Amino acid sequence: MLLISKCRGVHCGGAGHPAVRVWNAIIHTLSDMHTVALAAAGHLLHFELAVAYEIFGNPLPDGPEDWYEILLCGPGPVRVGPFTLEPEHGLERLADADTVIVPACADVDEPPPPELIAAVRVAHEAGARVASLCTGAFALGAAGLLDGRRATTHWAHAAELSARHPRAIVDPDVLYTDNGSVLTAAGKAAAVDLCLHLVHLDHGATVANAVARRLVMPPHRPGGQAQFVATPLQATGDHLLAGLLDWARERLDRPLTVADLARRANLSPRHLGRRFREVTGQTPLQWLLIQRVRRAQELLESTDESVESVAVATGMGTATTLRRQFRRVVGVPPDSYRRAFRAAPPA
Repeated sequence: MLLISKCRGVHCGGAGHPAVRVWNAIIHTLSDMHTVALAAAGHLLHFELAVAYEIFGNPLPDGPEDWYEILLCGPGPVRVGPFTLEPEHGLERLADADTVIVPACADVDEPPPPELIAAVRVAHEAGARVASLCTGAFALGAAGLLDGRRATTHWAHAAELSARHPRAIVDPDVLYTDNGSVLTAAGKAAAVDLCLHLVHLDHGATVANAVARRLVMPPHRPGGQAQFVATPLQATGDHLLAGLLDWARERLDRPLTVADLARRANLSPRHLGRRFREVTGQTPLQWLLIQRVRRAQELLESTDESVESVAVATGMGTATTLRRQFRRVVGVPPDSYRRAFRAAPPA
């Protein structure tokens, strides 16, 4: 399997862009492993750090051989919640990493350690992909990485992040943002989503879904989904859209319309649109398109079906429509995606 290669010295819109990453995967087969460095400095929260270590530090039993090499980097003993952690490497190793993960800090009122800010900045300038989890975004902001870029953090701290770094475009309503070489995630569960998103970019949808299954998680949510639901869902899980989303996923090969979804949910199309935005952060048609493209990615990775057959199986009708929508969402044509992420010949 091909692994995404790193292009040094190119940032937003360059080597980190999904389309460029796929093209690099087509052209290059790396002899060394993709290195993920966890930047442990200051007083951290343990959940986000543990999530990143679990996802990138534990290869799948039947997964790709070129899994990640993970480095725990810090200036010395670090407080992680109620624990004390001793990193194996210094922060200078961030500059050698392909991806740098900055976990959540425990107190946003405490300025990020200067040595962390400097090391993150150097790593990004060296070409590393830098991602923050939850309040780790404050370290990225202090390093200047959020200037002019869309970013997020836990909704409770979004206003402070925006006030402290006014040149950042802070969006408190999304799970995560991807600017190519700079990514940010909201709190807790959104950190899992962003880590799965990185695996998806590097190894494809099939591998990312396998990691999610190992974590007993659904496939990662798109970054544009809302951080929280404005109208609380019923505790039993039988809210208005509970069964509708699964019903629609099972029928992606059919021409579904907003009227079809509204009829199934016994709602007016207008009311359905409001509920969709509350639950998913997207309109019904946007959500359907993303689900169709995701299904197309899985079929391109795991089958020999032609692009025409994949178009029919995902409800896009023709290869022309699939190519147009796939390129719009993923950034490259379906054929190029298949060459980059085809894990193995199907059984």
